[in-house]
Amino acid sequence: MPSPVFSAAHIAAPADLALPQHAPLVAAIRDGLVESVHYGSAVALSADGSVAAAAGNPMAPFYPRSALKPFQAVAMVRAGLELPADLLALAAASHSGASTHRDGALRILELHGLAPTDLGNSTDLPYGTGEREEWLRNGGSATQITQNCSGKHAAMVATCVINGWPVQGYLDPSHPLQQLVLETVSELTGEDPAAVSTDGCGTPLFALTLPGMARGFGRIAKAAALDDGSPEAAVGLAMQHHPEMVAGEGRDVTTLMRLLPGAVAKDGFEGVQLVGLADGSAVAVKISDGGDRARMPATVHLLEALGLDTEPLSGIATAPVLGGGHQVGRLLATDFLDPAFPNTNQSTPDNEAL
Repeated sequence: MPSPVFSAAHIAAPADLALPQHAPLVAAIRDGLVESVHYGSAVALSADGSVAAAAGNPMAPFYPRSALKPFQAVAMVRAGLELPADLLALAAASHSGASTHRDGALRILELHGLAPTDLGNSTDLPYGTGEREEWLRNGGSATQITQNCSGKHAAMVATCVINGWPVQGYLDPSHPLQQLVLETVSELTGEDPAAVSTDGCGTPLFALTLPGMARGFGRIAKAAALDDGSPEAAVGLAMQHHPEMVAGEGRDVTTLMRLLPGAVAKDGFEGVQLVGLADGSAVAVKISDGGDRARMPATVHLLEALGLDTEPLSGIATAPVLGGGHQVGRLLATDFLDPAFPNTNQSTPDNEAL
């Protein structure tokens, strides 16, 4: 008798699963018609921490994914990690896998008597399209060094060596390193995580509200502007001085930091974008469908709410919609800003629309 056929179509989301009340943030326009809409939530914090504008359900908890890396890097510097600025930027990176990124991860390991076999991250091909194609042309395969989080993981095992902590098991949430990361994340964001999971590369991952994420990035960027000698300043300055290590050539995060002096920016999988500015103001975006193309148009529109001249960012604020190889439309942010949004400096997340 044949086995029954399993169909994922019969699987429904749990009835008690809270769905954030997202708003339309970005639309793809083809010859004057709205073809697609990316929903999401967003918030812009002023320098004093008050909400300048917001949309959707920013107080719902979201996973920052790789946008958490600058917080993790701050924790490692607090624990005694000392690296040249380019390598510290790589510790906070989702790099494209270019030779400078791969060599940088290896340098971090070599400086601390470690090897790629000490890493606990997953294996992958280079993240950047060009970098991946070149790697494959040269006979490369998926490795831990080419995986986009290898700089962070190299820095993590280096931090373990510096402190005499066990390298084996460094990804366990109970490990001293991960406990320090949790403490640092809570301090910078002003929140206790609403949930804990595991990121794609294997590190513990914390769910936070968008105001919390933005608050942390604002603190890092402000510390960098003051150059106050703090771990936050070290990480922020490293990212600003070496944006090519944080992402890579042709990546919008690298471009944004080059065009917007004083900014500290990091993207995360599933449509997350965070930007901190020199005065402590910041923005945070979560695209509900995880669409990567919608991150930056929404982010640039949010920056306008903080009074920034975003003209220099026009090249990453939109993208062409093509037909027959010719532009027939554009990807554009909607008018989603709501200056009347109430102040949400509270640190307790919830799933209710504000």
